[in-house]
Amino acid sequence: MADINLKEVTLIVGVVTACYWNSLFCGFVFDDVSAILDNKDLHPSTPLKTLFQNDFWGTPMSEERSHKSYRPLTVLTFRLNYLFSELKPMSYHLLNMIFHAVVSVIFLKVCKLFLDSRSSMIASLLFAVHPIHTEAVTGVVGRAELLSSIFFLAAFLSYTKSKGPDNSIVWTPIALTVFLVAVATLCKEQGITVVGICCVYEVFIAQGYTLPLLCTTAGQFLRGKGSIPFSMLQTLIKLIVLMFSTLLLVVIRVQVIQSQLPVFTRFDNPAAVSPTPTRQLTFNYLLPVNAWLLLNPSELCCDWTMGTIPLIESFLDIRNLATFTFFCFLGALGVFGLRYPGDSSKTVLMALCLMALPFIPASNLFFPVGFVVAERVLYVPSMGFCILVAHGWQRISNKSVLKKLSWICLSMVLFTHALKTLHRNWDWESEYTLFMSALKVNKNNAKLWNNVGHALENEKNFERALKYFLQATHVQPDDIGAHMNVGRTYKNLNRTKEAEESYMMAKSLMPQIIPGKKYAARIAPNHLNVYINLANLIRANESRLEEADQLYRQAISMRPDFKQAYISRGELLLKMNKPLKAKEAYLKALELDRNNADLWYNLAIVHIELKEPTEALKNFNRALELNPKHKLALFNSAILMQESGEVKLRPEARKRLLSYINEEPQDANGYFNLGMLAMDDKKDSEAEMWMKKAIKLQADFRSALFNLALLYSQTAKELMALPILEELLRYYPDHIKGLILKGDILMNQKKDILGAKKCFEKILEMDPSNVQGKHNLCVVYFEEKDLLKAERCLVETLALAPHEEYIQRHLNIVRDKISSSNIVEQPIFPAGKTSGVEGDKIPTENVKEIRNEPRPTQIINTSDNKSQSKSNKQLGKNTDKETPHKTTKEIKEIEKKRVAALKRLEEIERILNGILSSLFR
Repeated sequence: MADINLKEVTLIVGVVTACYWNSLFCGFVFDDVSAILDNKDLHPSTPLKTLFQNDFWGTPMSEERSHKSYRPLTVLTFRLNYLFSELKPMSYHLLNMIFHAVVSVIFLKVCKLFLDSRSSMIASLLFAVHPIHTEAVTGVVGRAELLSSIFFLAAFLSYTKSKGPDNSIVWTPIALTVFLVAVATLCKEQGITVVGICCVYEVFIAQGYTLPLLCTTAGQFLRGKGSIPFSMLQTLIKLIVLMFSTLLLVVIRVQVIQSQLPVFTRFDNPAAVSPTPTRQLTFNYLLPVNAWLLLNPSELCCDWTMGTIPLIESFLDIRNLATFTFFCFLGALGVFGLRYPGDSSKTVLMALCLMALPFIPASNLFFPVGFVVAERVLYVPSMGFCILVAHGWQRISNKSVLKKLSWICLSMVLFTHALKTLHRNWDWESEYTLFMSALKVNKNNAKLWNNVGHALENEKNFERALKYFLQATHVQPDDIGAHMNVGRTYKNLNRTKEAEESYMMAKSLMPQIIPGKKYAARIAPNHLNVYINLANLIRANESRLEEADQLYRQAISMRPDFKQAYISRGELLLKMNKPLKAKEAYLKALELDRNNADLWYNLAIVHIELKEPTEALKNFNRALELNPKHKLALFNSAILMQESGEVKLRPEARKRLLSYINEEPQDANGYFNLGMLAMDDKKDSEAEMWMKKAIKLQADFRSALFNLALLYSQTAKELMALPILEELLRYYPDHIKGLILKGDILMNQKKDILGAKKCFEKILEMDPSNVQGKHNLCVVYFEEKDLLKAERCLVETLALAPHEEYIQRHLNIVRDKISSSNIVEQPIFPAGKTSGVEGDKIPTENVKEIRNEPRPTQIINTSDNKSQSKSNKQLGKNTDKETPHKTTKEIKEIEKKRVAALKRLEEIERILNGILSSLFR
């Protein structure tokens, strides 16, 4: 085996870079969304052990919706990417490009086992530039192929060193091979197939047997005419070790998937659910289709499911000729490689093994797969193809007549493949460009029409998206997901009637329940979302809440482990004011998934509704244990702590709000509530800073504007409060508390009686029964020396609040002044107070106008998810979120009223003392 030199490595790395440099500017598309953007296993907060419990997409292997694709080492590399650059796609694409270069270099070393140096370089260059690899290299999820291939080739190279002098066994390379096979399998399942290649290599290459010689030796042994040669015994021992190791890996793999195959729909792989002979004819035809993609990669498509390749339902179908021709050619090469000795036959045999054996897991031979054709699974089989091409070119170029022509053809192939690869990379720039390029190749795949619609939907271009979704229903009328997408888009366009019709159509395509019989069909969980979507739509109508609840219950009856149905039903039950039943629904969902931070958050909301703030806080804390960056849990738990009135909880509330604004720096609510905490702690400067930040982010923030003005008023900065109040009243002219505060400042600080009067009169225009506004207007009349009008005003005020003793006292004072013959012009009311109650200046406890924003009930709602599986982009998006749940500020309302009443009594007493002192001065 010849070594590779630096020039060869440099050339290969340079070619790979030239072909894939533009992939660095592509984003996350197609399956990348599920594997990267939506996969919590990438986050540092997720324990490392979880990577070995979940599948490639972050779904627990125990769940039926899992794809059973167990690739923890690949996910670990994604996690390392996330650690250094989070979700910036460039680093992910760069690492993929590096891995492809590494595979190409190792492949060169493998080629030198069977080809001369020049042909090996040609095979490696062809592999490096082949356009079929764009899905594996430019698509981030293709890293599974790249990593598995590295260890796949390394395992094979290690095994080639297991033959010692005199045909002895060297065990160290064999042990290393077994280890590398296990690692390759943990990157992607097909890694285990390298064992088969090692077996073929051992028998036909290392030992030099041919098929006729093996048959002759076996026949002589069975007839008792000879013994098994020592070399063959050595070979059998090595093969037994390899096969036992493989069997052990298979057993472990079966245990990991818990002896369950993944659930795919008939749309993912139509032939898998077709009757005989359609299934066999179609599956066999897919082999020449894959071979043609290697031979002529001119028309590439990211998705070959659904109706891309029509089923072959008859032996008379012309496409069967392609299948027959392919097997004839493959058989001829197989016979040549197995029957004849010589380097050429050995090269052909190993090339065939590299093409065929790694493809077996994707061939539907042992179990159905979730696709019809997938270009990325051809990554390793293309190695055998490249060896065949290079070997054929070597044979042709040795003939002097064809030597020049062979070089010209080879140069054209490499150049055109490189250009095609470079151009194909741009298709992966965004989801829209990717799926539009796929539609140019295949217009019979409803999933592609759906995915273009999703790309437009993500851009809020609902009208155009609807056209593509409708086309999907025309291409595949029985596609449940397509009808769900149409319904969701109609809903986004506020065309609820059409949305309901579309959801009803999707529902009608579901398998029907037979009365009196247990429902036993295996329904894809994503299709059951039609019940959730329809229920979410109709529950906007208060008169149809029971109907919506019936739909949720129907989904649960079809799949008792359907977690999303419990979540959505819990939200509905809260809306129906049935918090106890909502609690039951969430607890049931938690039985299915106790590590879901959103579920603990929702349960906390239920406890708030049940007036159980202590339990609510416990559940908020549980959510934050699972996800320390859970934004809604951070925010709402901090508010709950603040509203509790417990001073010891304020530091933790402040800490959580600081974490919240770190996660949501553009949300003014976080800064506002930090300001409110600072006001509680009498940290006036800090409170002013936070309020100003909130207003900077949201200029019309009603509560922040008012409380900043109030803060200035309480800290003897009344004149600074005026411009803030002007801004508040510009946005909210009917803000009564703002008008009262402004009137108070105008009267007592600016001595602007007329301005104050306008404020109080405006209050009474909006609310004639407002006691504070009415009483303060009476004070204005008194200041204007219109005692009769002040008397009438106080009489009217007393009628509005007959139990307010201070109003009666003030009325008596005014009447005494009127009846007195010697009216001394002195203030009846103490300086600095417009009204005889604390409400004149709005008591501090009541004025802090915490913004009455909704307290959202965050639901991970797959209800209007883009239907289909992980490999189907039609899933994974949540577009139909319900209106957030209302706040529960009333938890402490009774306590606040009690405190306010006590303070009011204290203030009235103080005011009356001031009045008496002024009267008898």
